[in-house]
Amino acid sequence: MEFENKVLFAYNSLDEAFPACDPNYLPFGSRVCVQMRKPKKQTASGLYIPEDTKDCELWNTQVAKVISVGPLAFRNRTTMALWPENVWAEPGAYVRVPKYGGDRWTVKDSDGEPIMFVAFNDLDLGGLVPDPLNLRAFI
Repeated sequence: MEFENKVLFAYNSLDEAFPACDPNYLPFGSRVCVQMRKPKKQTASGLYIPEDTKDCELWNTQVAKVISVGPLAFRNRTTMALWPENVWAEPGAYVRVPKYGGDRWTVKDSDGEPIMFVAFNDLDLGGLVPDPLNLRAFI
């Protein structure tokens, strides 16, 4: 069953999962702006996915692309020195983020579909995701 699910809801490319879209936002301080993975419109076989399912996927995904990073992110707040671990994620990296929290908003893409952006504190990022197309969210 899990294999079928991966095939049915597989993305064709990173551009399909994370389409280019301007969030119209530049983070202050230690904030990191991420773009959440876009829900699929239809299955690999061409069946359209119901709006409720797409909406559920939009709000439940925990995979995101780093869009921009505030000037204090991944730095000591007093000295501005980089953390000993260095920068955890730079723009273009894919990360796992909390399901809840952050400042969330949507922007319509060229197809009129909502693209969700979220501003998180740098400490809220969970880790790097090497393959953002294969990591699925489950409720």
